Amino acid sequence: MVDSWVALIEMVVSIEELRMTAMNLRKEGLNSQQIADELSLSQDTISWLLAGSKGEERPSDVRIGWRTIGVRPTRISAVGTIMADVADEELGFENIDTIVGISINGISFAHEVARILDCEFTVFRTTDIGDGSGSLSNKYGQVSGKKVAIIDDVLSTGKTMVKTINAIKAAGGEVGLVIVLVNKTMRNEIEDVPLRGVIRAVSV
Repeated sequence: MVDSWVALIEMVVSIEELRMTAMNLRKEGLNSQQIADELSLSQDTISWLLAGSKGEERPSDVRIGWRTIGVRPTRISAVGTIMADVADEELGFENIDTIVGISINGISFAHEVARILDCEFTVFRTTDIGDGSGSLSNKYGQVSGKKVAIIDDVLSTGKTMVKTINAIKAAGGEVGLVIVLVNKTMRNEIEDVPLRGVIRAVSV
């Protein structure tokens, strides 16, 4: 019984620490989408943390940390190599024209995948304002008339991925595959697009 209470107290402290971190990031000017990216949590969890609503049911989530990968370009390259291999397995290199990296955490992996596949690369910028919001950058490759694969670090609720897919379709691109480092759901497709995670992590 004592062990159970200790575990509960540790969990509460951890949540309070996350709440303070989220609030501090908000004070620094980050929006909820950017905070979710920074903490590798879903936007629903971030909204709950920022609201400070202890009475509301806490969203189910899994926090993913991949700083050990992110601090070294060689490690990012290694993960990119795995993702490129998955893309080849699913579609074949010749069936991918453009790689889209979701800002901000999907960009480094997407850049490496595009380098390996020797194809075009572009970025989708996310936002937490409104449904269907976000935009494709016009400074990089284009998606119109192209066969596209999307890369991101973590899939939580899938809201950002749906926005990305819809934006690519609206721009005239054909989305053939989504690859993420960590899939926090049991889904194997999203918006009728195959979804592959290098790792799957779900609450049990």
